[in-house]
Amino acid sequence: MKLNQLERLLENLEGFSDPSPLLEQYRTPAPLAARLLFHAAMRGDIEGKRVCDLGCGSGILAIGAALLGAREVVALEIDPDVLGIARRNADRAGVEIPFLEADIKNPEIHTLAGACDTVVMNPPFGAQQIHADRPFIDAALTIAPVTYGIFNAGSRSFIRTYLAGRGEIDEVIGGLLPIRRTFAFHRDEIREIPVEIIIFRKKDAT
Repeated sequence: MKLNQLERLLENLEGFSDPSPLLEQYRTPAPLAARLLFHAAMRGDIEGKRVCDLGCGSGILAIGAALLGAREVVALEIDPDVLGIARRNADRAGVEIPFLEADIKNPEIHTLAGACDTVVMNPPFGAQQIHADRPFIDAALTIAPVTYGIFNAGSRSFIRTYLAGRGEIDEVIGGLLPIRRTFAFHRDEIREIPVEIIIFRKKDAT
């Protein structure tokens, strides 16, 4: 599958119907999701692999991984209403994915997800709850040897420090996350947020 084909398929998926500002529920744009997934696939981290989508939201990353040939995909999300949207999207895309209700902060999250080869995620940036991305990084390190995550631009220094002794950044790719006016505190009709796709590996991962 080509990058533009994947992007078109992901564009057709349903977004959030009643997004939560506390959970920073913004739809991951199809071009950004497709770019992350296609890059992971080109590096051999999707096809034939067991992939976990942490905080899957409406399921765009999980579904894209399945479309790119992942052997199995498991998706975890804390919001049960959003899981309903993710399941409808998977049906629409013609893929089978177990969408599980789970709190990323659960110390047994690795047991629930099971051992995976790759984690993909678009965690909250911490705009509403400071350090909201940290539990996602912690969980990712327990689940898979390599993680592809979308973070606020300029996060690489923090993540490098936070990973110290546990993992290391492998690659950083710049991008943009367009956010449409969704909540009352938004001023602009659409605002493009600079982001970074950060790929990191566990320290002992080969």
